[in-house]
Amino acid sequence: MGTAWHSSLSYPWEHGLYVGGIETVKVNIMLRIYSNKWHVYAGLAILNPSARVQIDQFARSTTEIFKLMLAGDAAGLRARIYHARRIVFGDYLDPSSGSARTPILLSEDLLDRFSLGKKPSDAASPNSRQASPPNSHLSLLAMVDCWARLGIKPFEHLDLAATPIFRLWIGVAEYLFRSEARLDAALHAALYETAHRSDDLEFVVAARGWSQCISFGNFELYKERFMHTAAFFESRFEEATKVGSAMIQALMDSSTDMDTKAD
Repeated sequence: MGTAWHSSLSYPWEHGLYVGGIETVKVNIMLRIYSNKWHVYAGLAILNPSARVQIDQFARSTTEIFKLMLAGDAAGLRARIYHARRIVFGDYLDPSSGSARTPILLSEDLLDRFSLGKKPSDAASPNSRQASPPNSHLSLLAMVDCWARLGIKPFEHLDLAATPIFRLWIGVAEYLFRSEARLDAALHAALYETAHRSDDLEFVVAARGWSQCISFGNFELYKERFMHTAAFFESRFEEATKVGSAMIQALMDSSTDMDTKAD
């Protein structure tokens, strides 16, 4: 996402896009990653063979879903995404399965407190939550599709060991896919809303570019790509770090409270 927004030469959350709710997590995690050291992520991506496989599949999933969007193949897109939903989240969405669990993210209201931007309507109605602009959430659709294609069960990894960022990613994906209404809205936006289409295109190009870069196993190439984009966002790091840390802490506290109530 960072590479895509850098390619567009924009900070979209400052212009009313990618503001509030799920978008808050996307923006804050992107800035949090780019504000850290490049070699941390390079090592995870290049030296872990399993990571290479997952990154390659993520790029494939992103590309193939985008092609379905461009073709206007509503049936094909819905079938693919709902298949991924069933594979990744099916047991956890069925109360009779015995695997149902409390969602990581219960609502977007908590996330709204940590948005780096303001929706155009916020000034007029500061106490009224407005619906987020339609968005395909291509990154989340591709992530869950990738997990399904590779047979990855993210909640099993979450139970074993999870960083706060991994918990956030699973949380927003689960939040989108748990609700058929939210998921159908994303699919409708993917097919018929064009406001984000150019960003989706940039995201596809960025995903494929990073996948190719990592497949080369070249740390210097990785560093150049990473630092080039990091420099673009550097002026936003200080605020994002403070806000992002507070958001993660609030979500962790919320999860702890839910676990306590469940016990």
